[in-house]
Amino acid sequence: MAVRNLRNKQVLITGAGSGIGRASALAFAKRGAHIVASDIHPAPLETLKREVESLGVACLTYVVDVSNEAAMQEFAAQVHGKVGAIDVLLNNAGIAYLGLFLQSDLAHWRRVMDINVMGVVHGCRYFIPHMLAAGGARQVLNVASSAGNYPAPSMAAYAASKYAVAGFSEVLKMELHDTQIGVTTVCPGVINTAITTTGSQVAASFPESQIAKLRAYYQRKGCDPSVVAEDIVRATQKGQDICLTGPGAALAYHVKRISVGLVRFVTIKAAKVIGYL
Repeated sequence: MAVRNLRNKQVLITGAGSGIGRASALAFAKRGAHIVASDIHPAPLETLKREVESLGVACLTYVVDVSNEAAMQEFAAQVHGKVGAIDVLLNNAGIAYLGLFLQSDLAHWRRVMDINVMGVVHGCRYFIPHMLAAGGARQVLNVASSAGNYPAPSMAAYAASKYAVAGFSEVLKMELHDTQIGVTTVCPGVINTAITTTGSQVAASFPESQIAKLRAYYQRKGCDPSVVAEDIVRATQKGQDICLTGPGAALAYHVKRISVGLVRFVTIKAAKVIGYL
C-alpha cells in the first residue's frame, strides 16, 4: 500500500552500492527515511553510509550476496533485531549478461538467475512475513526491467530473469491483495549504468567493438539513475502497481500491447545500430 510519509520509515535496498540502488538510497534519505543498505561490495557501502548520514538519517550497511539463501536469512535476522519490520523493501540487486544465446555459457546463465531471480525471492521470503506481522501500510518494490516487457537480442539470460521477476511480482500482488502490503514492479528502460557492459558480464564472443557501441549508446541516450530513483520514491508514495521509468520503458510496454510484431521488427533494426547485434 502507499507509504506517503517516508520520514523515519525503514527502507531496505539491495544492490545499494551503485547505480539505481545507490541513487534510491539517497532519494529516500532526502525524504527523511532511514536506510538499510546491502551490497556484495563493501567499499561503496562505506561511501554511501557517509552520504546518507550527512542527510540526518541513519544508515545500516551489510555485505550480503543476495543469491545465498543462508546469508539472506541471517541478514534478515540481524536487520529485524536492530530495526524491526521494514517499511519499504526494494529488491534491486542484479547483474546482466550480454551475448548471443548459442554463444553463451550456462554458468553465466545460472549466476544471472541466482542473483536476479533468487535474490528477489530471498528478499521477499525473509522480509515480507515480518512486514505482515507488524501491520500497517508497507511497500515491496521488485526491480525487473523494460527487458522484462520486451528485450533486445543478446540479452537472453537477463531478459529471462527479468520476465521471471515480473511474473513473480504479479503473483505476489494477487496473494497479498487483502493485506496492507503493496507490490510494485519496477521496469527501468535505458539507464546510464555499467550493468550491461562490465567485464565478466559479457560473453567472450561479444566483440569489443559492440561493447564500445553499447557504452556510447547508453551514455548518449540513457538517463541518470537518479531519475529512476525519484520515480521509485513516487511509486512508493502512491502505491503504484508498475513503475515504467527511463527512456523507452513506457513506449515498449504500450506498443507491445498493440503489436508484438512491430516491436520485434523495430527492435531488430535498432539492435544492429546500437550494438546488440
